[in-house]
Amino acid sequence: MRRPDTLVLQSHRQPLPAAWLEPCLDSVRRWARANGFDYRFDDDVLFESVPVDLRERLRQRPAIAADLARLTALQAALDQGYTTVVWLDADTLIFDPAALRLPEDSYALGREVWVQSVHGRLRAYVKVHNAFLLFRVGNPFLEFYRHAAERIVRAHDGPMAPQLVGPKLLTAVHNLICCPVAERAGMLSPLVASDLLAGGGAAFELFRAKSVVPPAALNLCASLVGRDFPVDRVDAVIERLLARGATGR
Repeated sequence: MRRPDTLVLQSHRQPLPAAWLEPCLDSVRRWARANGFDYRFDDDVLFESVPVDLRERLRQRPAIAADLARLTALQAALDQGYTTVVWLDADTLIFDPAALRLPEDSYALGREVWVQSVHGRLRAYVKVHNAFLLFRVGNPFLEFYRHAAERIVRAHDGPMAPQLVGPKLLTAVHNLICCPVAERAGMLSPLVASDLLAGGGAAFELFRAKSVVPPAALNLCASLVGRDFPVDRVDAVIERLLARGATGR
């Protein structure tokens, strides 16, 4: 039996620290199965692929280590014979699977429309993110991205923002070269999540206005749950998205 050409890869430490991550993972597994893709879930073994010196440097910065590790894992999958590899963070929910189609480009990044309050006024920052990544055989980007990310970590002195080699690096590069983007692979800020549960609001309307297309998948930003968004409301957000999508209605 011929192996599928596409692998969907996810990872998280086990056991899962929050029950709400399971429906997110399940949504990705079902999407992969429906499209005939291979699916693989790795736990912390993923970090073993990070060079030893970087692993030591990032011992207290697991988010950055994970950003590096996924790149090595994705390249390894291409080397193993897959023609297309896809990464989705474990806190990503696919709620409109039929609409989430892989771009035809040789690589693609996720879309971030981040709405937040700045000095009492709402602002939307349109960027890219690495909670969704796609690479195909022969793509020109993955090797460069790995090289650049590792050099940045080795050269960086002082505190490292968790997004240093993720959205920050990718958005800087994207602003210069206009990378291909999977517009339907989005990200949900706490203000937009609150508006979703309220049935609408200014933050959600700004999110919708700045989005090229309605998202079919959203990263729920686990790092902000319990800090900027109540833990006990995440299940309601997931239920809302699975029932009615991100239409605001």
